[in-house]
Amino acid sequence: MRPTIGITCSYDDKTDRTFLPQAYAKAVEQAGGVPILLPQVMAADCLGQLVHILDGILFSGGVDVDPVHFGEEPLPALGEISPERDSFELALARQALDADLAVFAICRGIQVLNIAAGGTIYQDLRTQLDKALKHSQDAPRWYATHKVTVKGGTFLARALQAREVRVNSFHHQAVNRVAPGFRLSATAPDGVIEAIESENHKYVVGVQWHPEGMWEKDTQMLKLFKSFIQAAK
Repeated sequence: MRPTIGITCSYDDKTDRTFLPQAYAKAVEQAGGVPILLPQVMAADCLGQLVHILDGILFSGGVDVDPVHFGEEPLPALGEISPERDSFELALARQALDADLAVFAICRGIQVLNIAAGGTIYQDLRTQLDKALKHSQDAPRWYATHKVTVKGGTFLARALQAREVRVNSFHHQAVNRVAPGFRLSATAPDGVIEAIESENHKYVVGVQWHPEGMWEKDTQMLKLFKSFIQAAK
């Protein structure tokens, strides 16, 4: 039987609309899971039941995270934020970690995961990090624009079966201080953290790039989803 994978969604408060690019669901399905879209809910019993009935959670990409959640005031380059989504995903991530649920976090997702576990993020790489690469590409979504070096002995290295890959890039925030109990597992050439993973859970991995936008042209990226789905079984 395929494992059930909950996928967090974007939320538009102006239209009261929850939505998700189809690429995430297609990648989960192709890798062997059953995708289930998760709307923002906050009742404790709802969150607890979600964690109980799901085999894994995929935290998807989206808008910026409010810096109040990691003890900072907003910088001028902070982009759009979604208070409802922040509250839901941070609470869900903490419950998933407590339950040792399989977790795969992408782009915004890695940032939410790191904050939920006690780490911090850069609000804006362009103004907070000297000599940062271009991390918001003007190229097709499937196209890889920079290199990532993967640390040996990590979940990520085993999943990709490689110590170096090229990835796409659509972000201006990134992990800054890695949360306690997590380790850095990949970096870009400018030192930006491109992946983290838990040292204390069966499978909790976050990546800064968008493998859901690459896997149809780069089968290596499908390996990430397959390793996540395998862990969720």
